[in-house]
Amino acid sequence: MLDIVKVSAMLEPEQIEAGYRQGLFPMGHEGGRVFTWHRPRLRGVLPLEEFHISRSLARTLRSGRYEVTVDRDFTAVVEACAAREDVWITAGVKRAYAELHRAGKAHSVEVWMDGRLAGGTYGVHLGGAFFAESKFHRMRDMSKVALAHLVMRLKERGFALLDVQYWTPHLAQFGVVEIPAAEYRQRLKAALALECRFADAAGIQST
Repeated sequence: MLDIVKVSAMLEPEQIEAGYRQGLFPMGHEGGRVFTWHRPRLRGVLPLEEFHISRSLARTLRSGRYEVTVDRDFTAVVEACAAREDVWITAGVKRAYAELHRAGKAHSVEVWMDGRLAGGTYGVHLGGAFFAESKFHRMRDMSKVALAHLVMRLKERGFALLDVQYWTPHLAQFGVVEIPAAEYRQRLKAALALECRFADAAGIQST
């Protein structure tokens, strides 16, 4: 990929946090012993005030047939996100992000149906920025529900930036746009200067 700016043999939580602050993010490679660090020329971001909810998703959100929690099972969410082809969430990535989670800097949003994990998303929180890493669903629309509740939470708590790394046609339906790297750095700097709280001291929370 043309956006790779460096390669490292190790992946530590301190490296990840420093990378995010510089506009970088890491990826693992199955079977490889290195981690690549990426800085796209065009960055995918989701402007919180422009989040688009389709009619069908709005009906699902109103249905009340699911439960949403925060940080109830971070490990299960990461494992579910990794259970796909062409996975960049390798064992080294899982370990490093688990340490970030224990440090209170990585968080998950879980969606439950009938007591089972039906969807979710996870990412890293620094200042007023949230760096979304991946999402998954086991039941229809439940990854969308997780994203919607993530956006609502960020808006309620005064966050300024939701970074999704890359624009895709799938993400475009929610309002994701591409911005040049220079503009991203400006938004990132402003967001990092904020003091926002993602999770409450109590730990597990229902939304």
